[in-house]
Amino acid sequence: MPMITPLEPGVVPAPRTAPHQCVQPAVFGRITAAAASSRGSVHWVNEDAHSTLARPGKLFVVADGVGGGAMAALASRELVARLHAALDGHRIRADSVCEAVLAADRAIAESIAELTELPGAATVALCAPVNVFASKWLVAWVGDCRVYRVAASGDRGAEALTRDDTFEQLGETPPPGGAPGDPARMVGNGAVSRPNVVLTTLGHGEMLLLCSDGVHKHVDMADLSAPPEGAPLSRHCESLISLARSNGSTDDATVLLVRRTRLSMTAPRWAAKRGDGERSG
Repeated sequence: MPMITPLEPGVVPAPRTAPHQCVQPAVFGRITAAAASSRGSVHWVNEDAHSTLARPGKLFVVADGVGGGAMAALASRELVARLHAALDGHRIRADSVCEAVLAADRAIAESIAELTELPGAATVALCAPVNVFASKWLVAWVGDCRVYRVAASGDRGAEALTRDDTFEQLGETPPPGGAPGDPARMVGNGAVSRPNVVLTTLGHGEMLLLCSDGVHKHVDMADLSAPPEGAPLSRHCESLISLARSNGSTDDATVLLVRRTRLSMTAPRWAAKRGDGERSG
C-alpha cells in the first residue's frame, strides 16, 4: 500500500492544493480526470482526500474524514490508499469493491486504535469503468460524499447517482449530539455493512462529478454543469469550489471530475455498437 503522508503537529498546510489533471486511454477514446481540494476555515488540516491522478489505473476516489482532527484526516487518506491498493490493476466488480471497503473499515479502525482511543472514520465515493470503452461505470459510496452524472452540453444540469447515507434518509435516530443530516454510515468505525453500488453509463463528453459535502451542500445541482468548451477540467474544479465558498461553505471541499470522450476517428461498426449502444452521445 502506498505510504500515507504523516500529519506533522503544529504545521498548518496551505488552504488549497493545486488542481491536477490527467488523460488516460480507453478503447477508441480517452478519459480525462481532474481534481481540486480546499481546506475549510474550521479545520487546521484538510480532512478530505482524493485519488492521486498521476498514476496508472482508472479508479477515482473522494473521501471525507468524519469526527474532526488528525484522526479524520488519517481515516480519509488511509481509505483512499487502501482502496487503490486493493482495486488498482484488477477488474472492478461490485463484490470486489465491497470486499475492499470492508477490509479498509477494519484496517483503519486498527490504525487509529494504535494511536488513540478516540474514533475516526470517513465517508467515501468512488467510480471506475467496467468495460474497455469506458462507456459503463460502477459507482459506489458510503455516507454523504456524492457522485453526479453531468451532461456534455452546458444547457443541462446534473443527475444525482448517489443517495446520502444520513440518519434522516435512512429513517434512523441520530445519537445524542448528532443531527438528522449527519452521515449514519462511514468507513473506519464499523458503521458500514455493505457499500452502496450502482452501474451507470457515460456517453461522449459526459462526466462523472465526485465531491464532498463541503461542495454539494452549497452548490445547486443546476450549477453542476459542464465547463465551457475548451476550458480545462482542473479550472472547472477550482470554479466549483470557489462557488461553494462564495455560497458560505466553511468545510473542506473537494471536487473530482472524470470525462469520457471518443476519438475523432471512425471506429468499426461493431465497436461503435458495443461501446455506445448503452447510451447515445
